Amino acid sequence: MAGQRDLAEEVQIDRDVCGLVHQFVQRLEVHVRGVADELGLTPAQVVALRELSEAITARELATRMHCEASNATFILDRLEQQGLIKRQPHPSDRRAKQIVLTAAGRRTRAVVLKRLRTQSPLAPLTAAQQESLRDLLKVLVTQG
Repeated sequence: MAGQRDLAEEVQIDRDVCGLVHQFVQRLEVHVRGVADELGLTPAQVVALRELSEAITARELATRMHCEASNATFILDRLEQQGLIKRQPHPSDRRAKQIVLTAAGRRTRAVVLKRLRTQSPLAPLTAAQQESLRDLLKVLVTQG
């Protein structure tokens, strides 16, 4: 009987963790969407601007955004049309282009970062707790 209870507890913990992670991801998405709406951007553009901390290629951006390179290219096309980024030759790979923020892009990115920190779903956690959460999630996603 004790073995069944342990299994039931394990199943409940698994269910709780999955449900809580799903709810938290939804809160993050709502937060990013709110920032995007406030700034007249798409959520994907907000994420791209968050990730453009230095000059990188579209492929590197796609990796950081966890999306296909073609999706990143579409997002970058829109950011370029808005005057927030420019593509320039890569210094060491003549086949690649680097994505760099324009002056307007740097200003917009600063606003995006500030808004993302404001009322962040992570705000209830201390800095140490946020680091612990990050480290635990790294363990979980790098398994296997």
